[in-house]
Amino acid sequence: MVQKILNKIVGAKYISMLRTWVPNMVAWGTVGSVALVHFTDWRLVLDYVPYIKGKFVKDD
Repeated sequence: MVQKILNKIVGAKYISMLRTWVPNMVAWGTVGSVALVHFTDWRLVLDYVPYIKGKFVKDD
């Protein structure tokens, strides 16, 4: 049903092109996310992970 609607709006050619590009976009998005985490402050990101959050507790 969704494919029929998309065929009317976008066209079959562009849907087939999108299907071939989706795995590539997912891979580059993953690489970009990992690079962003790598080049930013690890502690800033890992504060949201519940198990690891306890390792960064400061004893003031």
